[in-house]
Amino acid sequence: MTVTDAPVPAAGEEEQAQAQAQAPAPVPAFAARAAAVGGSPVREILAVTARPEVINFAGGLPAPELFDAAGVAAAFQAVLTSTPGTALQYSTTEGEPALRAAVAARTAARGLPTDADDVLVTTGSQQALSLLATALVEPGDAVLVESPCYLAALQAFAFAGARVVPVPCDAAGIDPAALDELVAAYRPKLLYTVPTFQNPTGRTLPAGRRAEIAAVAARRGLWIIEDDPYGELRFEGERVPWIAEYPGAEDRTALLGSFSKVMAPGLRLGWLRGPAALLRACAVAKQAADLHTPTVNQLAAARYLADNDLDAHVARVAGAYRERRDAMLLGLADALPEGSSWIRPEGGMFVWATLPEGYDSAALLPGVVKHDVAYVPGAPFYAAEPDPATLRMCFVTQAPDEIAEGLRRLRGALVG
Repeated sequence: MTVTDAPVPAAGEEEQAQAQAQAPAPVPAFAARAAAVGGSPVREILAVTARPEVINFAGGLPAPELFDAAGVAAAFQAVLTSTPGTALQYSTTEGEPALRAAVAARTAARGLPTDADDVLVTTGSQQALSLLATALVEPGDAVLVESPCYLAALQAFAFAGARVVPVPCDAAGIDPAALDELVAAYRPKLLYTVPTFQNPTGRTLPAGRRAEIAAVAARRGLWIIEDDPYGELRFEGERVPWIAEYPGAEDRTALLGSFSKVMAPGLRLGWLRGPAALLRACAVAKQAADLHTPTVNQLAAARYLADNDLDAHVARVAGAYRERRDAMLLGLADALPEGSSWIRPEGGMFVWATLPEGYDSAALLPGVVKHDVAYVPGAPFYAAEPDPATLRMCFVTQAPDEIAEGLRRLRGALVG
């Protein structure tokens, strides 16, 4: 074929070929874990029910009217006036010494000897969970959790690629004998637990079981992540010691705490108390995540603790929350279908209820929201087979009269 015999492109073909040659290639796919791990159903429900007329029992939000806004503002003003250069500067990854010392002193006063060097400040205790998952968990490692479990912990371990295994629980919490069997069977890296006023159930693990869990961890070789964001919000009964205080748990427990429920969640201040080697590993992970928690927030919190009686403030908050818990418990029998049951919490923020067999709280939620009230279905809190009849309600965000009205609306949706 001569040059003059070459085929001539049809009209538009040449332009199309040039456009295809110039078109950018698609970007690479997201990591598999980003596609596999879903968002928080709680956050999604809050977005759907953001209308002001909705009485929302779905969130885990502290009551904003009980924040000590004036005290926190004064603390910020003090540090920005007295040490602005320090407050607005970079800080160390481990945290501001003044805040670490204050957290250590509060921890020691509650029975667990702690020095400032035993504490790593985190951007909310949720970050501590993420750091621990990074430091301890390899993809495919088994991780044991309560059933049901704090939802964001399930997310953190899923992102780390863990094989999450639920431990059988009853109304008092983890069954130590079942835990022992699972540790022997799965050889997990860690156990995650919220033993005091658990999220989502509100239950509290008795002292005897805490001692047994510590013994299992020591005998079998197991890390314990003990998450305690609600422990100071006790309405009745006696404080139960942390698992970290029991023999066998001393060198293998990461104790997590937070100012979110006792000072203000917007500060995003939490901490991790643990063995030195574990803290070093978490500090390296934190350097890769955010370098350090905001300096000004840390210094303001330390100043607040120096100038104010946080325990007295927490006592006032807990007193108000107790009234709200009582208001919810008082109205549940009328609001839920006959045959429902619930756990009576001694503190914290949540009531966990179970509807009669055959009910599905997730399927019922759209109709409930039409009555301008909301809860969180229980299914997302389970690592394995969920109980669809369960649901969680937060009782601290609304005043008692609003709680009563919300339960009246809930009755209209569920009972008729």
